[in-house]
Amino acid sequence: MPLLALDLLGDAQRVSLFFLAISLVGLAGALTVPILVAMLGRRRATMLGTACIVGGAVLMPQASVGTLVGGAALYTFGYFCVDVAVSVAIMDRIPRKEFSRFEPLRMACIGAGFTLGPWLGVTLGIEGGLWLPFAVMGICAIGVCTYCLGAGVVIDRPTAGWASANPLRFLPRFVRQPRLRLAWFMTAARSAWWNVFFVYGPIICVENGFSDQTAGLVASLGTVAVMFAPLWGRLFAPVGLRGLLATGFVATGVVTLLLPLAGDRPRLVIALLLAATVTASWIDAGGNALFLRAVHPHERSQMASVYATFRDAGRLGPLGVFTLLLIVFPLGAVFVATGAATIAVAALTRHIPRRY
Repeated sequence: MPLLALDLLGDAQRVSLFFLAISLVGLAGALTVPILVAMLGRRRATMLGTACIVGGAVLMPQASVGTLVGGAALYTFGYFCVDVAVSVAIMDRIPRKEFSRFEPLRMACIGAGFTLGPWLGVTLGIEGGLWLPFAVMGICAIGVCTYCLGAGVVIDRPTAGWASANPLRFLPRFVRQPRLRLAWFMTAARSAWWNVFFVYGPIICVENGFSDQTAGLVASLGTVAVMFAPLWGRLFAPVGLRGLLATGFVATGVVTLLLPLAGDRPRLVIALLLAATVTASWIDAGGNALFLRAVHPHERSQMASVYATFRDAGRLGPLGVFTLLLIVFPLGAVFVATGAATIAVAALTRHIPRRY
């Protein structure tokens, strides 16, 4: 999607503006999906989300700015529908004491998908036409929906009605809980870094003379380290979750700051990008454990919908800043700002309880 947006829009600044607009759609989705779930039930909401993803898969390969924006908006909203339903299903089934062990395994599985996806998407687009990777995306979404509904992973539960499902009603309570606030901010910071990598990483590769296929391969290789999340969790076990996150944020920020210094050495740019993804995978090893341990069981569904806004906050913040920054500065400024902010976030890890 970033490479398609770059082809259609022409430069990194306009790509930033595009993803900023899509993030606003995602934020609206995060706040309205819980109401839809209450009105339709988890199963129908999952089917609606899948239909939106398939609709996005049909629109985006038409390769116009209008269809790209419309398709990306449908995809983003559909993803939230499915994600909220599945996330609540996970919290219903996993005991709280198991979250610290469950999250690295879940992140490893997510990493497998992100490792295959970018390279495969670009390769299918080049070899079979732009429609092919989006067709695969739609088929995968249908497969997930079929499995979740057929295997009983996503089931309907009685609710108090759509009015009580409005996450804005729970936002004040979420904000009043320091550990939920901390969990949200740390995860939003992690999301922000990966958004920068997936949006601007391929662009910096192309600007350094590499092909779209190589850029897609770099994006795929960048997530290989996430599959080692269970290993990182065990290696960092002696220092706990706080030590893991502090080390990950500092190391990732330092390596990201080095990227603009690579200058006209394209291979060094790629090496630094990949090195930064390794240190960022240390942060991913913590997953959503902070939130899962902090949330009260009777508020899981409502608080999960508020917590889910971290994804679009992780896009809106950086993309909003970088849309303006790129008017004046070159692309390297994006990585300078990202690296400095990532190091700054490490200071907040001192508020994580030692027993975590």
